[in-house]
Amino acid sequence: MKIIDILNRNEMSLSFEVFPPKVETSFDNVLSAAGKIAMLRPSFMSVTYGAGGGTSEYTLRLSKEIEQKYGVPMLAHLTCISSDKATVHDRIADLKSNGISNIMALRGDIPADMADVDRTKLDYHYAVELIHEIKAAFPDCCIGAACYPEIHPESRNQRDDLRHLKEKVDAGVDFLTTQMVFDNNLFFNFLYKIRDMGITVPVLPGIMPITKANQVERAIKLSGSYMPVRFRTIVDRFGTDDAAMMQAGIAYATDQIIDLYANGITNVHVYSMNKPEVAEGISNNLSSILGREFA
Repeated sequence: MKIIDILNRNEMSLSFEVFPPKVETSFDNVLSAAGKIAMLRPSFMSVTYGAGGGTSEYTLRLSKEIEQKYGVPMLAHLTCISSDKATVHDRIADLKSNGISNIMALRGDIPADMADVDRTKLDYHYAVELIHEIKAAFPDCCIGAACYPEIHPESRNQRDDLRHLKEKVDAGVDFLTTQMVFDNNLFFNFLYKIRDMGITVPVLPGIMPITKANQVERAIKLSGSYMPVRFRTIVDRFGTDDAAMMQAGIAYATDQIIDLYANGITNVHVYSMNKPEVAEGISNNLSSILGREFA
């Protein structure tokens, strides 16, 4: 099933993201965790793609096994910045031949071992180039892309950032998912701006449940996300108690999701970090709101 068909139902949905293993010996453990999340019957699940494409084989394998075993629609990530055209075309062909019809098209981060590479000599520079190639090679594919309510870390200003976002959507993107957001007002303001400039595709807010205190600084470093004082207070109070921080982090994320639903946002994506207990906690908190019980 295509993700856009799920999003167009105009019903409240909840989806989760997992990441593939880095090595073969970890695959079964990751598959087990992802399977437990799949048993919660999310609207769909996404599988990330490691820096440099190092986990690309596992992204496809995990996506295929979860979709076939649990019937959950899968969204496979694909990055391009560290790959050549032949490799990217092979990845697209692999996804297509294995029945994965949803691709999250991303530029990706520059791997550490490529930090000094002359980027002008790379085959890809921006996600929009990848989007064009997916559309050409796999016309029936549903394409997702990323967006940044608080501006992309490499953008000069939000005006440029939104202009590039419009280019991606015009190239054939079916829906957008935001970088992690901890303040819903930032998402609502961003949504107003992009709608005003003619971007009408569905936009899923990305919610990251912070369940350990040490995740805070890492999240800020990775995304530049604003951490509200209210959330920092929670971390300061409960961060030294693992069980309390887990409960508080799930509660905070749940509160964000309920607020989004209450304000008309029907689709929410959760960065569940391969933690079935987090996905289950949030799902159970929303069971009556979503109108169903979770396993």
